[in-house]
Amino acid sequence: MADTKPVERPLSPHLQIYRPQLTSITSILTRITGNGLIVAVLLIVWWLLAASTSDAYFAVANAVVTSWFGKLIFTLSLWAVWYHYLAGLRHFYFDAGKGMDIPTAEKLGWGLIIGSVVLTVITLLLV
Repeated sequence: MADTKPVERPLSPHLQIYRPQLTSITSILTRITGNGLIVAVLLIVWWLLAASTSDAYFAVANAVVTSWFGKLIFTLSLWAVWYHYLAGLRHFYFDAGKGMDIPTAEKLGWGLIIGSVVLTVITLLLV
């Protein structure tokens, strides 16, 4: 056999040459929001446990929940709930075999992002 010289090239897909598409970003965001909701759930469970433990412990937990940090966590988790919900609807649409072409998938991705922000603002204004 003839000696062959190995070609030196990056593994595919390599981060230096890969341009993320909207569909991949929305897919990654779906996973991040799903895991991020765990933080809000843990904060709520901690607050409820503190309420059942003692007045002093509840005062500490309530101070954290009603602080800027708690409000930020709950606002972001509200957005995550709407985002995750709309992503699930989009996934059902994809499961039906529809919207699989690139232009439709990108429109659904933008609808997912914009819709989750709009629904979050509407919820914050109503509640």
